[in-house]
Amino acid sequence: MEGINAILEPGMLVRHPAQPDWGVGQVQSNIGTRITVNFREVGKVVIDGTRVSLSIVSPKDDDST
Repeated sequence: MEGINAILEPGMLVRHPAQPDWGVGQVQSNIGTRITVNFREVGKVVIDGTRVSLSIVSPKDDDST
């Protein structure tokens, strides 16, 4: 896996660029090309890291409060 997805680790906050309505998600695992993310609005989603580059969200940018 290349790009930003390669550095994703459990606990990191991310957004799916094509699904902004899913809200912020927390990375649960990153194994091979499969990234499991628990999104606030839709729950657990397994993402193919070869097709989608997730966007990292810094804690200060998290709009959940």
